Amino acid sequence: MRSALTFLTAFGALAGAALVGAAPASSAQSSTSIAPGVTYREFDIQGAKGPTHAHVITVDLRDRRVRLGLLYPGAVAARAPVSQLADAQGAVAGVNGDFFNITETQHPGVEATGSTDGPAIANGHVLKAAVPDGQRFGPALPPGTSTRDVLGVGVDRRARLDALSLTGSIRTPEGRLPLGGLNQYALPVDSIGAYTSDWGSVSRVRATCGTDTNRAAPCSTDTYEVTVRRGRVVATSDTPGQGAIAADTTVLVGREEGAQKLRKFFKGERVKVAHGLVAAHSRIPYSFALGGYPVLRDGRPLAGLDDATAAVRTAVGIADGGKRVFLFALDGAPAYRTGLTIAEVAGAMRSLGSTDAFSLDGGGSTTLVARTPGASAVTVRNHPSVDPERPVANGIGAFSRR
Repeated sequence: MRSALTFLTAFGALAGAALVGAAPASSAQSSTSIAPGVTYREFDIQGAKGPTHAHVITVDLRDRRVRLGLLYPGAVAARAPVSQLADAQGAVAGVNGDFFNITETQHPGVEATGSTDGPAIANGHVLKAAVPDGQRFGPALPPGTSTRDVLGVGVDRRARLDALSLTGSIRTPEGRLPLGGLNQYALPVDSIGAYTSDWGSVSRVRATCGTDTNRAAPCSTDTYEVTVRRGRVVATSDTPGQGAIAADTTVLVGREEGAQKLRKFFKGERVKVAHGLVAAHSRIPYSFALGGYPVLRDGRPLAGLDDATAAVRTAVGIADGGKRVFLFALDGAPAYRTGLTIAEVAGAMRSLGSTDAFSLDGGGSTTLVARTPGASAVTVRNHPSVDPERPVANGIGAFSRR
């Protein structure tokens, strides 16, 4: 099922992608209604490196029956295919999400966590914070962006771009220590991170590997772990552990100076751990958020976007003051696998009507799913460039009730 998106990209040299067709964006376009407030369409794009094919889910948040939410497998350090995540949570459509730690070839014997680079919030609950910029698994970030950048939807039902920074502390009778991480696969050098039941059962060793500027640097040899249950220290260890963490328990992992501070803790000591995420731009609490990086702000592409490397991509566009959202994924079939550059993605998202746009994980992770009318399960609408469908750490789900 293919339909032409009937308007041109007039974006100049920065975005070489041209959407097929010549009618204005306001013209009637061929699309399929997936559910109230959610539609699907597909169309060709001529990129600088060759033709590609795009799949787009449009979500109208003005419809009170519709919402966007985080798709994830119930733990930060876990993965599942987008189709499985969507069906498990009842989404009618969705795409893959943030870049994630898929391999640890540079640290032999250390388990890849599957955890994402950026922050994550699900149903208003903070799941994790961002890894240091130099530790991220994804490609180089555009100038002026960081692992703290997010796309989210506030409790006001408006989508927006923002940045979320960790705030937190560890309080004992002797004083207060800063918290340097929350359920993340890489901790800043000299810091202490907190791991909760949201983390999952994967080993926490990876959190002490690499440095703030070099993710391939060796794992720290100076580490310590403290287990706090119901506000008191119940166990300590020289090595970060693994296994599920109970709901009433927080595991503190320290490296270098952080480890030295944790060695002063003793069994039975009272400890209170507090943590949250602070938004850089919005005072509206987020119902959901996930990481990636901006490519379009206020209708303008970010400076320094890569205009040379083409690939299969996933992106999200925001229009109409945050009340309309485009979930965008390219096709990974061999005929279209040349894909688009990030600069071309920015142009394509602007041509869709986006004023802001956000890049998500691409390549073999790029997956867009949607139900057919009357179906109880989603189907994969694009052709992922890997087979079978790649398990991912999270995604964006579109939910609609009749």
